[in-house]
Order: sequence, then structure tokens, then C-alpha cells
Amino acid sequence: MAVRRIVANIASDRLEEARSFYCEILDLEPVMDHGWIVTYGSNAALYQTAQISIASEGGSGTPVPDLSLEVDNFDDVVERVKSAGLAIEYGPTAEPWGVRRFFLRDPFGRLLNILSHR
Repeated sequence: MAVRRIVANIASDRLEEARSFYCEILDLEPVMDHGWIVTYGSNAALYQTAQISIASEGGSGTPVPDLSLEVDNFDDVVERVKSAGLAIEYGPTAEPWGVRRFFLRDPFGRLLNILSHR
């Protein structure tokens, strides 16, 4: 048996706010929409990797983020976040383990680690 996918589930009735944030800021697409649940993802086969991280801290003395999202357009996402007036809670910074990243909260208060490998 192989785990094919791991999906984080966030409870909320603010589905349109989720669509706006995850599609417009992070370029995700609805890959499933039943009206009561919408799953966002990337349709690129390269990114269909099941992963789960267990951490005692978030690195560099930061709290453990709820979700980590790797992007291929890091600078563009930073600019979208700033243009949208969203608060960046950490970074952007280049970490010693080879990633550029920043933290922000999604509309539901989840701490997101937005990153790109250098």
C-alpha cells in the first residue's frame, strides 16, 4: 500500500473567501467542488506528492505552521500578499536549510508557511 494523497481539512462556512485567497494569492485551482467542500490543488502531476511533517518548532525559532505550501513563483506570491494588504508574520527570509519562506495567516487563522527551494 502507498499513501497517494494527504489533504488538510479546514472547517468553515466561508467557502468564497477560501476560493479568493487560495486561488488568487496562491494560484491553486479547485480540483473538487461539491458545494459543501472544495479541494484546491495543482493539476501538475509533479506536485502530487503525499507528505506529512511532524515538528517541535517551525525552524529559526518560529511556531509550527499549520500548512506548508511550496510555490514556484515566490516573489510573485509575496507581491500578491502585500498588494492584498495581508500581514506577513515572519520573513520573507532565506533560511540556512535552503528555502526562502514567509508566514501569513489564511482567512481562517491557519498559519501558512509559504516557501520555495533555492
